[in-house]
This record gives sequence, C-alpha cells and structure tokens, in this order.
Amino acid sequence: MKTVDVVIVGGGMVGATLACALAERHFQVAVVEARPPQPFDPEADWDLRVSAISRASQRIFEHLGLWPAMQAMRVSPYDRMVVWEEGGGEIRFDAAEMAEPDLGHIIENRVIQLAAWQRLERMDGVLRCCPVRLETLEIGPEWARVGLDDGEVLQARLVVGADGARSRVRDLAGIGHSEHDYGQKGIVCLVDLERDHQYTAWQRFLPSGPLALLPLSDVRQCSIVWSADRPLADELMALDDAAFSARLQAAFGDRLGRLQVRGRRAAFPLAGRQAAHYARPRLALVGDAAHTIHPLAGQGVNLGLLDAADLAGRLQPGRDPGAWPALRAYERARRSEDVLMMRAMEGFRYLFGNDLTPLRLLRGAGLALADRLPALKQAFMRQALGLRRDLPELARVQCR
Repeated sequence: MKTVDVVIVGGGMVGATLACALAERHFQVAVVEARPPQPFDPEADWDLRVSAISRASQRIFEHLGLWPAMQAMRVSPYDRMVVWEEGGGEIRFDAAEMAEPDLGHIIENRVIQLAAWQRLERMDGVLRCCPVRLETLEIGPEWARVGLDDGEVLQARLVVGADGARSRVRDLAGIGHSEHDYGQKGIVCLVDLERDHQYTAWQRFLPSGPLALLPLSDVRQCSIVWSADRPLADELMALDDAAFSARLQAAFGDRLGRLQVRGRRAAFPLAGRQAAHYARPRLALVGDAAHTIHPLAGQGVNLGLLDAADLAGRLQPGRDPGAWPALRAYERARRSEDVLMMRAMEGFRYLFGNDLTPLRLLRGAGLALADRLPALKQAFMRQALGLRRDLPELARVQCR
C-alpha cells in the first residue's frame, strides 16, 4: 500500500490541472487515469473535442506553467464574437472594447491534458497511476483508501473525484445527483470555409438549438458544435457529407461562404447534472463529476478549472487536506456559483429555443437593444472572460 496526501481519480483536463496545483503547494499527489494522453501531432487535423478557454482559465494555466506548452502545441485565439438568432436580432462583442488582446482561446482538450501531464512528469511528489481504473473506495475518519484494478491500494487524507459525468468516485461514495435530460445531442465536426473566419466565434440560435462555429488556427477552418433536438440530430448524423454540409449551410447562412464538412462527425447526448454534495470529509468532487451544463455558453471546462483552482487554494500545506472545514468552504463557494450558471442556461435555452411569436420578437428586440448598450455588453464580456474580483487566487494572479 502506498500513502500520499491526495489521490485524484481522473487525469483529464481538470484532474491533471488540480494535480499540478497541489504538487506546487508541496502535497504528495497520486493521479489515477484509465487512458494516458496521446502524443501531439502538429500535422494532424484538430481533434473534435475542443474547449473555449476563458481568461480566468488561461491565468490558471499561466500560474502553473502550463500555458507555454499549450502555445507550443496549438491554440487559437478569438477576438470577436457574433451572436444572432433566426428572427434577425444580433449582438457583437469585440475584445478591443474591453482593451483586451482577445476574448479567449480555442484549445483541443488533448492539448490541455498533455500539457498538464508533461508538467507532472517534472514535478516532485507526484505518482502517476496509468493505465488503471478505480475498483474500490473506502472512506474512514482519518484516511481514505482507493483500490485499483491492478491490485494496488492507495491511502490518502483526501480523495478527489475528477472522473467525469459518470463518476465512479461519486457513485462509490453514495452521493446522488440530479439530472435534466435536455432532449438534445451535440454534433461536433470540423468544417472548411470559403472565407476567413476573422478570428471570430459565431453562434446562431435556432428553434432546435444553438449552432456555434469556433475559429481554429487555420483561418479557413472552424470547429462546430451543433446542439439539436434528438430526432433532428439523429437525422443529421445519418446524412452523407454533402447532404450534411448543405443542411449546415442552410442553418448557418452565408456569412463565411460555402461550408464543407471535413473528416468524421461525432454526437453526444446533452444533459445537465449536479451532485447532491461536492464534498464530504476526506472526499471532494470537481469538474463534470460535480456538475455538467449545456454547452451553449461554452463554460463547462472553465467551471471545472475554477473548481480545481478553488479547492487547491483552500488546502494549506502542512494541514490535513481532507479536514471538513476547508472542504465545506469549497462546496459552498462552487456549488452556489454552479446553481446560478445552470439556472441562467435554462433561461437561455427556454428563451432562444422557443418558437412562440412573442418570444421570437422579444429575442430579436433584446439582442438588438443589448448591442447598443456598451455597459451591458461589457458586463457580459467580463463574465465570459472571467474578470470578476471574486475568482480563486490562481485565476486572478498573473504568473510573475
């Protein structure tokens, strides 16, 4: 049996970032992961799984020394965002209005994970258990024990579940969760563009769900996330590339000229989930293990990274990391923010996913009005960028 301070089950984007943060604070950390990150190939197409990374998340990466490695692989900044809906209302956001260099970056999930793993390889006090899976979990008053499928047993003061929406840590700990099936699937793929994307993120609200085109490092290429009601999504996935491209063109319009799907497509069900508890003595949940939200705001991974930053900031070197006071404070802070975000997403989904004429008129008028109110636009941008004052320290402090 090996003993460490903290066992993190799940070495994806959030779990690996948390491991870096705790190792920097001189905790002994074990990371349990079923699949090692794949090497980066600069000649390969962008992966279908990408995230829109906020300024707050970028600061976390900078502080932990991860950002240069991501830049050396592949990141794509965007400095404008255009949001419009079928009825004609439109709002535009520009980084220049906030005196910011950009509004965020599009980064492949695998790049984020790989940068964190490369950093962990160079850090002291880190045990990487991969590829292995969690088999058993025992929570005691002073210690927690984790049994792995290779027969190894890890003992720690704290176990963190960073193992995704179907978290085994959450299930073994007996923590329930609420779940709301959106009745939609998210379709992701790459598209080639006839015109340059202008480093602009584009999002159109349709009655069946939002369609987003995210700019990649090739100015004639975007990653799409098309959230559609399940029957429509199944229909779209069954089409050949030519027919799918035609439907995509009809849904998006001609702002970027002709759109042509590139490579394979994938679809995944969309659901909102929230764990009944984010923490217990000796146990904490972060990222999708604690919460998932609709991708229309692009905030999922950013919320998870804020979980990691908040939890790491509350655990003090030399003190018991599994003691309840710090974990209770983490749960209160993060759960309340997630509840607000999930309610906001539900409101957006209802407002923009409803084809009733009064709501359609309200949407168009509201977007047009908001576009003419600089103070309101700046408030939206500050929230999206992560420029609030109440952020965890890791998300606020620039790396010196």
